[in-house]
Amino acid sequence: MRDVAALAGVSLKTVSRVVNEESGVSTDVRSRVERAINQLGYRHNLAASNLRRGNSRTGTVGVLLQDVSNSFSAGLLRSLEDAAHERDVAILASSLDEEAQRERNLVSSLVRRRVDGLVLMPATHRQDYLAEELRSGLPVVFVDRAPHGVDADSVTVDNRRGAAEATAHLIRHGHQRIAYLGDLDTIETAQARVAGYRQAHRDAGTEADPRLEVQGLRSSEAAGDAVERLLDLDLPPTAFFAARNSLAIGTVQALRALGRVHDVAVVGFDDFPLADVLDPGLTVVRQDVRRIGTEVSRRLFARIDGDDSPPQHTVLEPTLVVRGSGEIKP
Repeated sequence: MRDVAALAGVSLKTVSRVVNEESGVSTDVRSRVERAINQLGYRHNLAASNLRRGNSRTGTVGVLLQDVSNSFSAGLLRSLEDAAHERDVAILASSLDEEAQRERNLVSSLVRRRVDGLVLMPATHRQDYLAEELRSGLPVVFVDRAPHGVDADSVTVDNRRGAAEATAHLIRHGHQRIAYLGDLDTIETAQARVAGYRQAHRDAGTEADPRLEVQGLRSSEAAGDAVERLLDLDLPPTAFFAARNSLAIGTVQALRALGRVHDVAVVGFDDFPLADVLDPGLTVVRQDVRRIGTEVSRRLFARIDGDDSPPQHTVLEPTLVVRGSGEIKP
């Protein structure tokens, strides 16, 4: 900064005002300082500046999602990035892959780096290990899954209601044998979705056939294999509810390979790119990823800015998007 000040012919304080985007500097002086900065290749050290001014912020937030390559997580991350960009905040993001120890390790790493806040889609069943960080004032917002063992802000979706609506939609179109394809039964959202599937059957005066429920599916390939096995039953399903976007993709791929894509109904949970251009278009329960990200960002940055009100738990309603695949008659 002294070199920049000397080249621009200004004081060190003036350079500080320019790099920190403060007022009180004329347009002409600001231009001279900016030319000197570019000529010398100077880069502002935000961490050092904050330390010198007694500001503990680092201008970074950590975002830990289950799989940033998944379209739901990717869309959520992009929404968070847009909000962070407006505040000149950098995001440190990583995938947890449903691994509890990986979550604890990554949280510890981010805390050591003094992130200003944390967004967490937990893989752990309880988050008591965060109690000390929360007591010390670290802003934490849970997304997609509610916190357990600690109380903190959360933004979730009514997964049970969405799954019930998807299943009821298939029942209204005449289906009685509806297969359920789900993720690990240890995952909170998966538990809610299978509960909604069963509830819709009870509401219709029937019971779900446990032989048509397949859980623990972690990939589109696994979903495809399950579809083939179920269709080989003596009384096969006439419809599938795939409770995750990757499982819906595997279901459609398997039906297409079997030549059954136009006579077996499918409803998926979570939308994804190109779902609407399939033949038939895929009917899905859509989560409003942009709104989820907006709500998470609003809570996170409010906490970073000093909001110390009681934790808020926001539950958003999903939407059934009808495109054709869920309206095929049995």
